[in-house]
Amino acid sequence: MTEKPMAPSKLSSAVVEGRAQPRGKFPHVKRAGDFLFVSGTSSRRPDNSFVGADADAMGVLDADIRAQTRAVIENIKAILESAGASLQDLVEVSTYLVDMGDFKGYNEVYAEYFDYDGPARTTVAVHQLPHPLLRIEIKAVAYKPIDSNA
Repeated sequence: MTEKPMAPSKLSSAVVEGRAQPRGKFPHVKRAGDFLFVSGTSSRRPDNSFVGADADAMGVLDADIRAQTRAVIENIKAILESAGASLQDLVEVSTYLVDMGDFKGYNEVYAEYFDYDGPARTTVAVHQLPHPLLRIEIKAVAYKPIDSNA
């Protein structure tokens, strides 16, 4: 399925086809001038299952922070691409971890995508996220000037 890029107007928003639909009335991405604001993104797939998370028949959680982190960043990448941007356009990310014990694994995967030239970053621990299988959520801001020739 080919995704249509977000219209490059000064103020626009989009729910991106082929991504897990928001669990509320908000967009995946909002453009405000030359900035793109990506809503909090998880490892949720379009079918509402989660990458890197399962629970057994007794409800015991098996969560893989590395797989979830990779899926979150890949989801953000796809959302940015729908707006004509890329991970290289990110200027800031805010990461929410349910357990700071996951910081090492998260940080290792993060370093596969970004280095010291990457976005400014804040990572905080939170009590919980919208689903008990989620260990991580990331929101992001990208700078991608509107092409004046478009």
